[in-house]
Amino acid sequence: MVNATKGLLISCDIPMAQFIINLNATRPASQKFIIHVLDNTHIFVQPHMAEMIRSAIAEFRDLNSYEKPA
Repeated sequence: MVNATKGLLISCDIPMAQFIINLNATRPASQKFIIHVLDNTHIFVQPHMAEMIRSAIAEFRDLNSYEKPA
C-alpha cells in the first residue's frame, strides 16, 4: 500500500538547508515541520509552515547582511 503525504519541496544551497534543519531542531516535537530530508539541497516540509520558514530565512538574511557605513 502506498502512503502519500502532501508537502512542500524546498530546493536550496547546503548552508540554507542546514539553517532550515537547525530551525526545525529548535522547535518542540509537536511543531517540527520537516517531513523528510531528501539530500543536502532538498527538504520536504509541511506546506502550512511555508510562510514561517520564509520569514525566518528573511530575518536570518537581514541579520547577516553587510551594510556599507555612510
